[in-house]
Amino acid sequence: MSTRERILDAAEQILRTRGVALATTKEIAQASKVSEPTLYKYFDDKEQLLLAVLKERLPGLSRISVRPGIGDVENNLAELAHAVLDFYQQSIPMLGALLADPQRMAAHRVAMNRHRGGPDKAVAIFANYLRAEQAIERINPDADPDATASLLIGACFHEAFLRYYSQGPAAAAAPRASAEALARAAVRPLL
Repeated sequence: MSTRERILDAAEQILRTRGVALATTKEIAQASKVSEPTLYKYFDDKEQLLLAVLKERLPGLSRISVRPGIGDVENNLAELAHAVLDFYQQSIPMLGALLADPQRMAAHRVAMNRHRGGPDKAVAIFANYLRAEQAIERINPDADPDATASLLIGACFHEAFLRYYSQGPAAAAAPRASAEALARAAVRPLL
């Protein structure tokens, strides 16, 4: 296993149990059996490391191959919603403590902007997909892709939070049926 992979494995484990607000690069370096300067050879800062964990270790939108004009719009959105629901369910414990620390949250926001990451990216992916479907007349031309994307992403986040709240960090992944119901409710007016 490469050094980078060891660092990502250790970071994933520590971020899942301690969250980004409490985890330190020193702790991650020790767990991956590298020095802290070695960790910084692979990642500029903790936020870049967090982004790598989120993109490479958690299920997410980057692994979905939904394309406008191919397949059924409702099914495509259900697939996207399922991916984002799983992603949120696994990332909430990593990011939740940031909400309690305004200074750390502000620093995190600056770093995410620098690395072109952040929670707004999922909404943009959904909205762009909907706009593309609208352009080829597979959804209502009067529909608002941005509002619909925000509603669907918000519903996924809420569902993930409720699952985490009621079942804790060991909650099983949300069933696809939950994501399908959310997606269908959000997109039915568009079709």
